[in-house]
Amino acid sequence: MRARLLTLFALCFYSVVLAAQVGPSANYQIFGGFTSLSNSFNGVPGSRQPLFGWQASAAFAAWHHLRPKLDYSAFRGSNLGAPQHAFSIMVGGEYEHDLGRERLFAEALFGDVGLNQNWGANGIPGGTASFSTFFGGGADTPVSKSFAIRFEGGYQYTNFALYQSLAYKIPYRIPGLPSNFARFSTGLVWTPYLKSASGDHHERRPVESELVYQDIGSFGHFHIFAKSWWSDLHLAGLEYDRNSWGRFLGAQMDYVADFLPLAILTQPSKSDEWGEPLTTGREHVPGLEISPIGLRMIWRDGKRIKPYYLMKGGMIGFTKKALTDNGSYENFTVQWSLGAQFKLTDRWDFRAGFLFLHFSNACIVPINPGLDSMTYNAGLSYHLGKQGAGR
Repeated sequence: MRARLLTLFALCFYSVVLAAQVGPSANYQIFGGFTSLSNSFNGVPGSRQPLFGWQASAAFAAWHHLRPKLDYSAFRGSNLGAPQHAFSIMVGGEYEHDLGRERLFAEALFGDVGLNQNWGANGIPGGTASFSTFFGGGADTPVSKSFAIRFEGGYQYTNFALYQSLAYKIPYRIPGLPSNFARFSTGLVWTPYLKSASGDHHERRPVESELVYQDIGSFGHFHIFAKSWWSDLHLAGLEYDRNSWGRFLGAQMDYVADFLPLAILTQPSKSDEWGEPLTTGREHVPGLEISPIGLRMIWRDGKRIKPYYLMKGGMIGFTKKALTDNGSYENFTVQWSLGAQFKLTDRWDFRAGFLFLHFSNACIVPINPGLDSMTYNAGLSYHLGKQGAGR
């Protein structure tokens, strides 16, 4: 539950920031309505039962017909003598196209589904969280200037598993336990149009951007999302920052992404299901990390010392299963960092900061050990563009 609340806070914060930075003539989409899931989470063949609930979503200002989107849905029901109380928190994008008066859209979302523990047949305990994806689309039919009726549907994937007991929480899947669902929704969409007060066109300025040659290394561990304490991670590569959303809370808002081709995981050479060491020996596992989605807030641009906050999300892959032989080759990453950039010349800054790095497989396989790492973040930042255009 703590991990889901932190995830919800981060997604909501990022969405509010996006909403605060869009232009004055932008429009939003606020949806609320009824939703249904084609099956229960314990709905094995012969005992399938749909679930019903409600859904709310917010899609922010479009850029080339593409909108960032935050989605929440909740389902209630029962099947095989067990309650089915689920909710999902998902984020992603929506691409739209007008066809006459109708607005057609396609969407791709990812996030987390939470479920009560006694959801298995006759109250058998099971996992309470699972990574989830949703791919779908729909149509909006206007009924007034600001309201439309929405019909939406698509495919949703989860990966819940049962436990043998509360004392022995090793996940297992029985034949027929569903992972694939159809989801349908209908309701009202409110689209407020915010007109510009002046209509003036501001002079176009060169976009500020930079490349950061960075190095990241573990020096300790947390115990927030994951349970492994015995592995360390070292990363090196490039980060790209581009001013994309103006200012918020006095900070310049930058899109950020990184590509770290050097990733070395140092882990126990032999471990149990959850990555706990069964030997003192250690091994080095090479890999590669990519984070295509991120946000950086940097204050005091143009000054000698510029504090920053950033968060990024992506994936990391290794040449063997990470942390345990029951884990996965690919894992999802989340990074949060606090630090400062120190001006060296008009072109170059030095970066130093503290970074929290988490990776895990988000339950795409039954065993999900994960790593929460305290790391340093150091690097050299090179400002792109014309001479003197750097911060």
